[in-house]
Amino acid sequence: MRYFIVLLILIPTVDIGILLLSGKTIGVLPTIAFIILTGVIGAYLAKKEGLQTIRKAQEQLSYGQIPGEAVLDGICILVGGTLLITPGFITDILGFLMLFPITRKLFKVVMKKSFRKWINRGNIKIIK
Repeated sequence: MRYFIVLLILIPTVDIGILLLSGKTIGVLPTIAFIILTGVIGAYLAKKEGLQTIRKAQEQLSYGQIPGEAVLDGICILVGGTLLITPGFITDILGFLMLFPITRKLFKVVMKKSFRKWINRGNIKIIK
């Protein structure tokens, strides 16, 4: 949790610095245009990937399977889309990495390890 709080403070601070530097280097209007463009592209990709994930989850449910991977994909897509709508270059890079299926696998591995750790510590309880 403390790492999350540090990242919550550090990433926006660095993003603001990079945005200021970008505005000074390439200009304010190109920087604003880039922010808007990544937001629009991010919303489109999040919608596209989200719909595919919903279809995958429905298919797994129709076969009587628990859609665990689809749920993790959905979490990554939600967070990735939110990061892309948030102005900043670092958040955009992280957002795109969470939206693309190839790079999303890394985030899913980290989430699985975190969930296992929380379950083993007793922070999360699974009730049947």
